[in-house]
Amino acid sequence: MLPFLLSPLLVLGPAVPQETHHGPYSLTFHSIGMSGPEAGFPSFQATGYLNDRAFFHYDSESGKAEPRGPWRQVEGMEDWEEVSKRQKARGDFFLKNLKEIMGYYKDRVALKTKLKWETEGSVQRAKAYLEEECPRMLQNYLQYSKTFLDRQDAPSVSFTSQVGPGNLKTLKCLAYNFYPQPVSMYWTQAGSAVETDEWGAIVPSEDGTYHSWVTVKVPSSDTGPYSCHVQHSSLAQPLIVPWNEGQEAGAVGTS
Repeated sequence: MLPFLLSPLLVLGPAVPQETHHGPYSLTFHSIGMSGPEAGFPSFQATGYLNDRAFFHYDSESGKAEPRGPWRQVEGMEDWEEVSKRQKARGDFFLKNLKEIMGYYKDRVALKTKLKWETEGSVQRAKAYLEEECPRMLQNYLQYSKTFLDRQDAPSVSFTSQVGPGNLKTLKCLAYNFYPQPVSMYWTQAGSAVETDEWGAIVPSEDGTYHSWVTVKVPSSDTGPYSCHVQHSSLAQPLIVPWNEGQEAGAVGTS
């Protein structure tokens, strides 16, 4: 049987936002079950996220829920043995329902399961979990996590340039080492915005920060002046870094 992946939004719930002084903050659980796991892949795994940062991971092979990132050094936020037991129970429930779902061929079978969930209380328990337990967990986690979630790392900026086909030169502005994720970048020539050739995705780095880039194509004989503008929540004002022909400039933003 081929592996089958599913994220149980009903059981574990979508992001639960909580507005606070620095927020908003969110708590998300992402779970994956596999009907036919291959060697080295657990049949069930779950990852918990505070905002965009993974703070624990569980898999059915180890049977353990373990903190991740800076939460490894946090004491008292959770009883990880109890979390492991809860995740095992959810995994068992998840895989049981997955097996049932894979046997559906007619709508009336799905309707019977819907009625079963409603009459045995599964829907009511899921509703209470989403509306009551999840917000309580988020409030508790924030007591230990706001230092990590509220951090503001200003971006650093560097340039590269490369001449390509058509006698065109590609100028690339790279912003890196910034946190949190949202960032805005664009090029200007003599103070006027120019059309962007490519804006890279905002990509996570191994240290928990992000990087992104923006490029513009110009004639190879064009010496500018060009500047890269970077806007980020860590900056009191946009970071404007000039590009100079023959010099791959760089700069570091300041809060």
